[in-house]
Amino acid sequence: MFEVAVIEDPAAAEVSLDPVRARLLAELAEPASATMLAAKVGLARQKVNYHLKALEQHGLVELVEERRKGNVTERVMRATAASYVISPTALAAVAPDPDRSPDQLSARWLLAVASQLVRDVGALITGAAKAKKRVATFAIDGRVRFATAADRAAFAEELASAVTTLVGKYHDDAAPGGRDHRVIVAVHPSITHDMTQTETKEF
Repeated sequence: MFEVAVIEDPAAAEVSLDPVRARLLAELAEPASATMLAAKVGLARQKVNYHLKALEQHGLVELVEERRKGNVTERVMRATAASYVISPTALAAVAPDPDRSPDQLSARWLLAVASQLVRDVGALITGAAKAKKRVATFAIDGRVRFATAADRAAFAEELASAVTTLVGKYHDDAAPGGRDHRVIVAVHPSITHDMTQTETKEF
C-alpha cells in the first residue's frame, strides 16, 4: 500500500468521490471482506460488494487474499493507498493554467501553480511506479509569523533574490545529460487546525 496515490482518470475520480465508496476506502486502510465492511458501514453485504467492484475496477482497492468459508469464497480487499489526491489531469478541459495570467501576488495564480504542481508530480509518481523507480524531489514546509506587512514584503523580496541567485549559480543550459527541474516557492496565510477559519488580518 502506498502512503499517497494520485487519481488521474476522470472515471476513477468520480468513483472515489462517492460518499459511500470514500468511506469504504477509508475503512480499507486495513484489509477487510465485504461482510466485515457491511457491519461497519451499515449496508447489506451485496451492496458493499457492488461498491467494491467499482473501486477495484478503477484500481482503488486490491485483492489481498481469498478465504474459503463453506460454499462461499470470501474476498479480502485493501485500499491501494492510505490517501488519494485527485490530479487536475482528471479535469483536463478546465484545469488551471498558471501561464494564462501570471501574477506573483495573486492567490488564484498561486492556486493554479499548486494545481500544476499536483498534476506534474502526480504524473512523475505514476511513471516512476510503472518503471519501478523513485522520483528525485525536495520540499520545505515551514511557518513564519510576520509582525507587519512591510516585514512580509521584505521577506518576499529577500526570498526571491536568494532563489534567483541559487538558480543562476546552478543552472547550466549546456550541461550534457542535464535535466530540467521546476522550482516553486510559495507563501500564504496559515489555516487553523479545524480548517474553518483563516487568518483575517489585512497583512
